[in-house]
Amino acid sequence: MEFYRKLCVIGTLLIIISGILFPKGAGCITIKEEEEMSREFMKVVMEHFQLIKDPIITNYVNEVGQKNVAAFPPQPFTYHFYVIKEGDYNAFASPAGHIFIFSGLLEAMDSEEELAGIISHEIAHVVCRHISQKIERSKKIGYATLAGVAAGMILGSQGSGTAANAMTIGSIAAGQSAMLAYSRDDEAQADQIGLACLNRAGYSAKGLLLMLKKIRNRQWFGKEQIPTYLQTHPASEDRMAVIDTWIATQEKISADVSPYQFQRAHTWLVAEYGDESAALRKFESDVKDHPEDPLAHYGYGLILARIGNRQDAVEQLKIALEKKAFDPYILKDIGRIYFLDGRYQEALDTFSAAGSIAAYDPEGLFYLGRTQTEMGRVKEAADTLERLITINPEYSQAYYFLGEAYGKLNRLDYAHYYLGIYYKKTANFKNATFHLQKALETMSDADKRLKIEQMLNEVRKEIAESRKRATP
Repeated sequence: MEFYRKLCVIGTLLIIISGILFPKGAGCITIKEEEEMSREFMKVVMEHFQLIKDPIITNYVNEVGQKNVAAFPPQPFTYHFYVIKEGDYNAFASPAGHIFIFSGLLEAMDSEEELAGIISHEIAHVVCRHISQKIERSKKIGYATLAGVAAGMILGSQGSGTAANAMTIGSIAAGQSAMLAYSRDDEAQADQIGLACLNRAGYSAKGLLLMLKKIRNRQWFGKEQIPTYLQTHPASEDRMAVIDTWIATQEKISADVSPYQFQRAHTWLVAEYGDESAALRKFESDVKDHPEDPLAHYGYGLILARIGNRQDAVEQLKIALEKKAFDPYILKDIGRIYFLDGRYQEALDTFSAAGSIAAYDPEGLFYLGRTQTEMGRVKEAADTLERLITINPEYSQAYYFLGEAYGKLNRLDYAHYYLGIYYKKTANFKNATFHLQKALETMSDADKRLKIEQMLNEVRKEIAESRKRATP
């Protein structure tokens, strides 16, 4: 029911978005119009889906994404890459260069080349403007169809026999439902452009081929089990044959990509976001079968901490650190577990050691700031968290604890200011309004007063739009 509710909401909103931005009779959408649609699209995604925001995962995926973007010709859009916490095998591109990878698909990968192959293909769809062309073509069959197309691409993650398919088929004729998927020509063009750029980025196309085989092999029991990626990116058998031939006849690279970054991000993803029981079994087996592998112990330590066994978790992470000396991520996670266990001095010592190696790691700074707060070193905590939001302005939790720190320092103007930002970022507009108004009453800094007024206007606009969407 929750899945169906999300589908209905996003479908309705996309009808509204499409009708406002692209009235009937308008010509092909412009770059500016596509960017406007992407902003509305992102609001819907942020409201109804859980994005994984761990820097270990998001930074890594964005690094691979931007490496691929650099291999394409200059682009009119700034590309962004996201991981959605959803177990299905899916990836899609939204208008104006927002690329989404489902965590289930990322978990199924075994190498950076597989990730790069999927990302390069999605970028190629944006470069070829297949999405905006679909929007333009959909005007011929109405905006309800466009909503169904977008909703089906985003939310068809339960297979073709579920509410997503029922709503789509119920809202448009069977012939029109073909608009849901990229055409075979779209796929062929995206493959052709994506493969060449993939090579220029330093990757072999073998990763994409392997990933398509994995997606295909998930079809266990017939049509109802077809992964969403194959519903929206058709003709996988033909594509695999073409890619295989391309590798044999045209590929001009023998990729040499260091596996450690991928393996560390993948280990974190499985341990922190995968099924608990499956992850525990996996890492217990990895430690037994590969005791020399630091990431086996790292993953085992992470999953032990997740299920509450922090003492054994620290021991496993220490073993990992012995095998991968001075890895700041392992140090940071030891410190994080010390913090969660109330061992603040040990946490502080560990974060200090990790900070000397990776002074700009957002999560390390976050837990260092929280540790300093718990130890009564509140001014240091405020400085640490200020540094964090300078490095990573999107780290929303940092604003809450920064506001808390300034409250303890009796700087209520800054306390309300940062709490207001936190609640705005988390779409709690009632609390955001309260704290921003309090900040405006007490703030003497002229620049921050201007920012507060701007944020209050943005919050009021969001509230008005939310009420409009809620009106039948």
